[in-house]
Amino acid sequence: MLFSSLLFLSIFLPAVLLVYYSVSPKSRNSVLLVASLIFYGWGEPRLLAVMLLFILANYATALLVESAGSPAGRRFFLILGLLADFSVLGYFKYADFFIENINRMTGCSFELLHIVLPLGISFYTFQAVSYLIDVYRKEVCAEKNIAALALFITFFPQLIAGPIIKYHEIADQFKERTESLDGVYNGLSRFILGLTKKVLIANIVADYADQVYALSAADVSCPDAWLGAVAYAFQIYFDFSGYSDMAIGLGMMFGFRIPENFNFPYISKTITEFWRRWHISLSTWFREYLYFPLGGSRCSRLRSCCNLLIVFAATGIWHGASWTFVIWGLWHGFFIVVERIFDLHKKSFVWPVRILMHVVTLLIVLIGWVFFRIDDLPAALDFVRKMVLFRDPGELTVVPSALTLTVLAIAVLCSTELVAKLRQLMLKWKYGQLILRGMDVMFLVLVMLRLVASSYNPFIYFRF
Repeated sequence: MLFSSLLFLSIFLPAVLLVYYSVSPKSRNSVLLVASLIFYGWGEPRLLAVMLLFILANYATALLVESAGSPAGRRFFLILGLLADFSVLGYFKYADFFIENINRMTGCSFELLHIVLPLGISFYTFQAVSYLIDVYRKEVCAEKNIAALALFITFFPQLIAGPIIKYHEIADQFKERTESLDGVYNGLSRFILGLTKKVLIANIVADYADQVYALSAADVSCPDAWLGAVAYAFQIYFDFSGYSDMAIGLGMMFGFRIPENFNFPYISKTITEFWRRWHISLSTWFREYLYFPLGGSRCSRLRSCCNLLIVFAATGIWHGASWTFVIWGLWHGFFIVVERIFDLHKKSFVWPVRILMHVVTLLIVLIGWVFFRIDDLPAALDFVRKMVLFRDPGELTVVPSALTLTVLAIAVLCSTELVAKLRQLMLKWKYGQLILRGMDVMFLVLVMLRLVASSYNPFIYFRF
């Protein structure tokens, strides 16, 4: 079930809100748990049993970790739990990838398993792992109420595509939180913002990006490659940040404070800054549960750089079972290492240099997105060659419509802090709040009309 589907908007969400606020506060977590299981089971009914077994295994493991009488025992049960969680993720997400590479290297012809990937498995696996490690570190107590743990893992606002919530960030909110009419309104406003990003920006530029990336290497001209890369860059940003906005807004409606996941990443002047602004929940997860345990920056510079490359290789493979994802991760990791060696992420520069660094950062990100979008390495390299060599530039094979160009221009503005600052200024004005509410209604109507008229409504991160 998609947040941007008519079923969710017109039936599921209103029904859940109505039931949630009709019952006593003590029963509201139960309402959310049932709603979350229905939400997940709607798209993955065959794999709901896997989810329930996954919850049970993590519930039991955390209790064993907490009750173990010695550090060695705690460590043993933690490792057992981590192996179980990552084995589930590895089987569903990487088994066929492993078989393909074995066949390629050995000349064998083992049959692929063609396993159906459960929705959001990368996200809820990382959440479960954070829970086990938090219990092991004694930052939280093991949850004795299995329903509470089940709600943490299945919480429908962020179940499918994040943000990734670490258990210690939200554990207290499952026990006590503040719900109010203002929270519902503010959450609805944030939800509409994300819905607008998704339907009125991401979906429109996605249609053009898909046409360009569907071309054969011979048909892609240099202008096609650049405009297609730009369109995809805005598609993935407004698609994913839109989902995060909707998740945060839904959380607010039910009294939860879900961490921010994006902070205008395309205004970054370095790749280090980009990753402080892009998919923040994933970056902080890897920093807290992988980079720091490896030694972080507390060791030698060489070891620290190796740690960064390991983290970004893991970031790449987390996104998908393809070598192009690994290359995408290492591509970013390489430039972060360069910035770390020369301390570029710490220095301040005069404005002409800052502009140049901003342009270079955007070019690095754009080229990286090609490897993220194309899962065939030779095809991805051909696409990048068309971008960077400028040989026989030719003309546009896929000519963008006036609507596409208009939305791309709007996307450029909305990817900066300009619109957010204008909104803050309006809130200080006497009638600003009333105008913003009117704009929310207007955008919601436009979104609904667009959804009725179009069947093109994917979410990029659903496949991760």
